[in-house]
Amino acid sequence: MDERDEPVEYRQMRYQPPEGATEVLLIRHGASAPARLDAPFSLVDGQGDPDLAPEGREQADQVAERLASTRLDAVYVTPLRRTAQTAAPLARKLGIEPRVEPALREVHLGEWEGGLFRKKFAENDPVAQRVFAEQRWDVIPGAENDEAFAARVREGLGRVAAAHPGGRVAVFTHGGVIGQALAAATGSRPFAFQGADNGSISVLVWLNGLWSIRGYNDVSHLDWSAPTPLT
Repeated sequence: MDERDEPVEYRQMRYQPPEGATEVLLIRHGASAPARLDAPFSLVDGQGDPDLAPEGREQADQVAERLASTRLDAVYVTPLRRTAQTAAPLARKLGIEPRVEPALREVHLGEWEGGLFRKKFAENDPVAQRVFAEQRWDVIPGAENDEAFAARVREGLGRVAAAHPGGRVAVFTHGGVIGQALAAATGSRPFAFQGADNGSISVLVWLNGLWSIRGYNDVSHLDWSAPTPLT
């Protein structure tokens, strides 16, 4: 048997994003300050805007350590300061000025803004029960329409991804946004991906308007174990 008769082998390969695809790291902000009824959160365009809690600042530092050696083409935050505060340690390490993408701010909770949302859920309020039973935020009085929220998240992420073809970006955003983005990517029930942990990293890949999920709620960098670098 000569070389021309050698069998051709097709080995399994490690995943690589398709040419021209954009990797989007969705990072939930660190834990924010606790809500107090006697001191409601300040509002930005009607949305609660708490600072990070001390543990949230620690999570921000841990995110920065995890991603310090990662090639990133851009860092994005929302108009709410907890995302900018979470992104700040990484941005300093990489020498990148964060960009603001307003469409990726958290879902507007209507009359439950300013911290009241946390009280209602802690007390298992009947409307809070309906939120999860019906898988809709807009059962909360005055809350953002779910279809409008889904549309702005889709448009915001699409705008970010389209600006960096073939690149990788970090988007520091909110739990509701991450849940909405991943549900849309998979066609799952609306709240299937709600509950991403503070400081967690989820990964989407975008190409030609289509999304795929490469990771969800990675918190290994928040543990005492050694982090696994994203290279």
